[in-house]
Amino acid sequence: MYTLDDLLHLMARLRDPQHGCPWDLKQTYATIVPYTLEEAYEVADAIERSDFEHLQGELGDLLFQVVYYSQLAREEGRFEFDGVVDSITRKLIRRHPHVFPNGELYAALDTPKLDDTQVKQRWEEIKAQERAEKGEPEQLSLLDDVPAALPALSRAAKLQKRAAQVGFDWPDALPVLDKVREELDEVLQAMADDDSVALADELGDLLFAAVNLARHLKVDPENALRGANKKFERRFRFIEQALRDIGRPIEDCTLEDMDALWGEAKRQEKNLPSCG
Repeated sequence: MYTLDDLLHLMARLRDPQHGCPWDLKQTYATIVPYTLEEAYEVADAIERSDFEHLQGELGDLLFQVVYYSQLAREEGRFEFDGVVDSITRKLIRRHPHVFPNGELYAALDTPKLDDTQVKQRWEEIKAQERAEKGEPEQLSLLDDVPAALPALSRAAKLQKRAAQVGFDWPDALPVLDKVREELDEVLQAMADDDSVALADELGDLLFAAVNLARHLKVDPENALRGANKKFERRFRFIEQALRDIGRPIEDCTLEDMDALWGEAKRQEKNLPSCG
């Protein structure tokens, strides 16, 4: 069985200036980023589908991204893969004093138990201490280190969660639902005014409020929307297949025809008898 050392050797061969792969030799940190994001989502997709048969392969693809960046850094004399491993191991030991009280990886497992809230609070305290030790400027805002490159739904949830840490939050889901209705009314008003600029703005507010509602209901908005996407795809494919079965082009169908098949797809998913 191949090992991590074999994978590192393979990566170095791919980037060999004389005998490597022409495609790999052209890559940079920036050109690899889209593949990294894609591989991360494929890991998430395999987990959501409980596709553990293929999860191993998807995790390998994601690991290869880390190896790739490390090889680029090695060529530039910045750091090596071992440094990546050392860095994350030291960080996790430092940020889990309730598990490694003496800062020792192989210390005896006789540490005090903390609840989830205490762990998160300690984690943030340690992160702030690390920034101070590195001489990094003090955060002017709780939102400073929320990555701008996150998917918009995930970033909205993270921004809201940060603000909630200091009490800037609704007490429960019901007033958030009222806010969703308010934002929907404002979308309708922008539509009535035929104001495209206001419409885009109000739709953004509506989406932001919907994310807030999901957060209060303890639903991950990114996962929820991915689930909705999959449901739409599944039902639309049902429509296409049903029409193929009777030899009818989808272009010849009315909205009512397709909506009837959509309803049939929903009934079949719920194992309900058809009324037709």
